[in-house]
Amino acid sequence: MSSLIVHGGTPLRGRVTPSANKNAVLPVLCATLLTREPLRLHGVPDITDVRKILEIFQALGSEVRLDRESGTLDLHHRDTVFDAARHRLPEEMRSSIMLVPPLLARFGVARLEDNVKGCTLGVREIDPHVEVLRHFGGQVERTAGSLLVRLADKLRPVDHWLDYASVTTTENFVLCAAAAPGTSTLTNAASEPHVQEFCRFMAMMGVGIEGMGTSRLTVHGGGPLKGGEFRFDEDFHEIATFLALGAITGGDVLVRNSAPEQFPLIDRTFAKFGVQIVHSDGWSQARRGGPLKVQAPFTSNVLTKVEAAPWPYVPVDLLPIFIALGVRAEGNAMFWNKVYDGALGWTGELSKFGAHVFSSDPHRLITFGGGPLAPAVVESPYIIRVAIALFMVAASIEGRSEIRNAAPIRRAHPRFVENLRSLGVRVEWTQEE
Repeated sequence: MSSLIVHGGTPLRGRVTPSANKNAVLPVLCATLLTREPLRLHGVPDITDVRKILEIFQALGSEVRLDRESGTLDLHHRDTVFDAARHRLPEEMRSSIMLVPPLLARFGVARLEDNVKGCTLGVREIDPHVEVLRHFGGQVERTAGSLLVRLADKLRPVDHWLDYASVTTTENFVLCAAAAPGTSTLTNAASEPHVQEFCRFMAMMGVGIEGMGTSRLTVHGGGPLKGGEFRFDEDFHEIATFLALGAITGGDVLVRNSAPEQFPLIDRTFAKFGVQIVHSDGWSQARRGGPLKVQAPFTSNVLTKVEAAPWPYVPVDLLPIFIALGVRAEGNAMFWNKVYDGALGWTGELSKFGAHVFSSDPHRLITFGGGPLAPAVVESPYIIRVAIALFMVAASIEGRSEIRNAAPIRRAHPRFVENLRSLGVRVEWTQEE
């Protein structure tokens, strides 16, 4: 069990350059299997999920060279082989499911462990993926402990309409469509920044894609895919996280941000707690003119709300950091997770700091903020941004706190503690058996 020890009460000050978004990096890594040409990726973060996929590539015979210091990754899948009887995909991460389309396209078969999982965010069904694979011609059967997918012939182009705008299902559709000769269309596609980044990579390899950033994608597939070079953007989740850390501690943090056009709604959400976000010359900064304070809505007798749902809503992954701000801000606010039914169960841990929160139902929470808080030892579920939210609250309170089970942070932020120390925070990992 990895815990974070923080001695809070110090305002964060300095500059941070965020890492790439793991939710862009992982599907791009899966997509590289579609080409036999060499590829070079820049800005690849040294995180656990990346290491697991690269280990799979090496086990399949691919050439893999990663410079962990610079984040430059060279891949060549020319001699890759796959044997469904002995090769296993990583069970610990949900992105394993995006290895299925490229394996199916190249080898006609793929096997997925039956209990692949990611963060504990409630029920995350596999049915939409199975439906997509079957539409493209895959034959899916359940075997002992795994799902076996076979392809009797080539992948075929399809028109499909998703039940909901799922990120990984959208990416799996694009992966299948890229290998299917002809034109495929997807309606109700996810449009998050990391989905757009993934689509830009696919286009770099030679896939024709129309509608990037919208809810309708048209993919012209079946042609030969090339190699090349690709550089990842900064993770907008990590940008928002360090802005929030600066705001909650009353500090002054500049965060590298090459895509401020993605931030208007996120900026307005910060403003609900009295925080102004300023973007200038490729950097972003959180400013507050005084104590954090929930801004009352113009409409009387309603609560200030933060509603999180698929993009272009406020991303659900960022909801915990705004809950942390709500705990510290004077006033009351409602937080609404419109996607996951198990994502707010952690908020009882906030009471250990002395925070007053009320769970309305599995999707909604009210914070009654601005009260006195004290250091505490808290337990995080296996959710990246929840561990960070608990850390944010701890960092804003003078004294020693401990965030237990904080290891999920390493799945997305390779230099989280190092960056915090550079901003003046006394923080360290502790490892317990």
